[in-house]
Amino acid sequence: MSFKLGHLAAWLLLAAVAFMTLAPIGWRPVSGLSIHIERFAAFALIGLAFSLAYPRRLALVTIVVLGAAIAFEALQFLAQSRHAGLPDVVAKLAGGACGLLAGWVLSSWRGRQGPGTTRPD
Repeated sequence: MSFKLGHLAAWLLLAAVAFMTLAPIGWRPVSGLSIHIERFAAFALIGLAFSLAYPRRLALVTIVVLGAAIAFEALQFLAQSRHAGLPDVVAKLAGGACGLLAGWVLSSWRGRQGPGTTRPD
């Protein structure tokens, strides 16, 4: 059950960010943080979610996450109220890479624990 929930969460996060990236600018939620921090954090969460959902497919999820960052930014050229820029895509790529790395580290650590073992709380 949690296996499928992880997959669903990763794809829903990606879809939500795609919507917020390509929807009219007035629809974008505002957190009050720097826009670059928001972009970084969004893609860090996506990278983390995908690398935890697909721990044995790191190359594929890297292509999906980093490719989405580039594709979403490029697609903004087609949206009238949006504008793409190099600093934006750099923040997204950096966040995605950090999230992927964090997920890989967590997955590796969980894998070393072995099946059926418990950690002390």
